[in-house]
Amino acid sequence: MVDNSTPAAVGKRRRIVGDERVALGADLVRRYTAGESIRALAAATGRSYGFVHRVLAEAGVQLRKRGGPRRRKATAEQGAAAPGGASGKRAARSVD
Repeated sequence: MVDNSTPAAVGKRRRIVGDERVALGADLVRRYTAGESIRALAAATGRSYGFVHRVLAEAGVQLRKRGGPRRRKATAEQGAAAPGGASGKRAARSVD
């Protein structure tokens, strides 16, 4: 059974207003700024992506750009082991 008293366990299709919305917003802001995605927050709360996005925007959060965090460029050691890196198909082709 789901405990509806916690901000993370919000019933689907139920309007969230007033103090409950503020509490849920604070929880979502904390988790989003800690690195969770809007999709992960939506799944965890049982709410839609749009709802979570709207609550974060109402709270004044600066939303991250699409595509997730940038990855660092691979070093020579990592590039050799990484798929599609220096040891990928291009390196295996012989040059005539």
